[in-house]
Amino acid sequence: MTTIARHINSWIHATTRHSAGNVAHAHQSWGVSSVLTRHFHRISKSSSKSGRHQFSPLSIPYPIYCDRNFSNLVATTAQKETIYALSTPAGKGGVAIVRISGPDALEVWKSMLHSHGTNKPLREPTPWKLQRCRILHPEDGSLIDDGLAVYFRAPYSYTTFPTVELHIHSGRALISALLSALSSFPQLRPAEPGEFTRQALLGGRLDLTQVEGLHDLIEADTEVQRVWALGGAGGETRSEYDALRNKIIHCLSQIEALIDFGEGEDIEAGVYAQAQIEASELLVTIQKHLSDSRRGELIRSGIKMAIFGPPNAGKSSLFNYLANRQAAIVTPIPGTTRDVLELTLDIGGLPVVVADTAGIRATQDTVEVIGVQRGISAVKAADVSVCVLPLPEALAAFDNGKPIIPEDIQNHVTSSTYFLFNKTDLVSDRDNQDVRAVYRSNGLAGRAWSASLTDGKGTHAFVQGLSTALKSQFEIDDLKHHAPLITRARHRVHLESACRFLEAFLALPPEDVVLAAEELRYAAQAVGRVTGVIGVEDVLDALFRDFCIGK
Repeated sequence: MTTIARHINSWIHATTRHSAGNVAHAHQSWGVSSVLTRHFHRISKSSSKSGRHQFSPLSIPYPIYCDRNFSNLVATTAQKETIYALSTPAGKGGVAIVRISGPDALEVWKSMLHSHGTNKPLREPTPWKLQRCRILHPEDGSLIDDGLAVYFRAPYSYTTFPTVELHIHSGRALISALLSALSSFPQLRPAEPGEFTRQALLGGRLDLTQVEGLHDLIEADTEVQRVWALGGAGGETRSEYDALRNKIIHCLSQIEALIDFGEGEDIEAGVYAQAQIEASELLVTIQKHLSDSRRGELIRSGIKMAIFGPPNAGKSSLFNYLANRQAAIVTPIPGTTRDVLELTLDIGGLPVVVADTAGIRATQDTVEVIGVQRGISAVKAADVSVCVLPLPEALAAFDNGKPIIPEDIQNHVTSSTYFLFNKTDLVSDRDNQDVRAVYRSNGLAGRAWSASLTDGKGTHAFVQGLSTALKSQFEIDDLKHHAPLITRARHRVHLESACRFLEAFLALPPEDVVLAAEELRYAAQAVGRVTGVIGVEDVLDALFRDFCIGK
């Protein structure tokens, strides 16, 4: 094995493991004057000066204060506290689960749980085994409930801390009594929203993309959201980002070796060129992810779809049909809809934020004018739109050699506009059969459907066709193998930064090897911010604020 290969392997081994011992072992093998050794000391020095751990993009891939090997050296306030909360929905039900997590969780077990049969204090818990017990108040010994308890041993619990879960009957008074009893322990405090998951993050159980995936999984309303969120929560997104970061680290290790030794007897020729080839390939990969039409963000937050068209075309009827209820007022009077109505709906497994808008027409009614303007703004802001037109009028225009889409409507049609020609019940069967030819001649093949929102004929085919078209447009045909890497705006920001640093590296000649190393270091840092390797404190509070208390 060449010298550079040995150094690269030592570097990668040290930077892709959680164990501090691995870093120390590699540190000893680098040599006193090695660039790798100097970098290791730079990390330690900056950490000691600031009084906290600062993480280089080349340090271990998860925060050093989260590593269990360092738990005795760096004990944060959060690590010393024991928290508790109801982890199931409040209210009447079959079972309520109260979770206690932290170093003093076993004190609750010893003080409150008695054997169901002998009424003696429950013996030492067997981890991960549910035990029947009587739950007593720690101060006066009064019975709170007859339930079950389970203990999860650290560091193998969800939070990585000792964890006790109490399963009781779900009633408001019972839950209140148990939470009140737990508050009598001076070392316990109620958990903040998402704090159990925050413990899991700080303990290294999850990375930031897994936390985000878990949040998205809880919030998922559709099948596509569920499948994609499951991949994030399960670590698939984390693995992809780790792979990107490790490739950057591999390039950097080659450049660092050049700084340390230079091309000579220990370093083979062409190392810099090889690093640039690898970085160029990596840049193409990241740019491909960035050019995904924001499909990850769209599916997570919902595809914005605006329904528009002339008055009395059936826009509100379509809105009500999709909502499966009378969400919008429908009358024969033109201009009935004055404002934009929005609902988030499941269309073929896709989350779609559907907006019903006012009919577009010239009017002197001041209120209706405002409604039309708002509707046009909603169409412009939408990711896709559905134009609803009356089929009888469209066929009449076609027979007279005129465009089937009125000019004032055509002005708002884009490549992401789909069409529903409504009122098939008002035309003959022959006209209904010829309508496909009309669509083809107007360039609407594959983007237009006909139906009657009055008798329901064709509506099911329209929804199926629209769902298929949306999945094709946003590349959601294969849920399991084409899940997006980018699901949040912050992911996109950090990857765009990584691209800029990689481009800067590729523009540097071999003589600027020191600057080249810095650009790669910044690129690795940018990718590391996505998974939470470094510099994520500013996003944690906002993220966990959206979690429920018991998660």
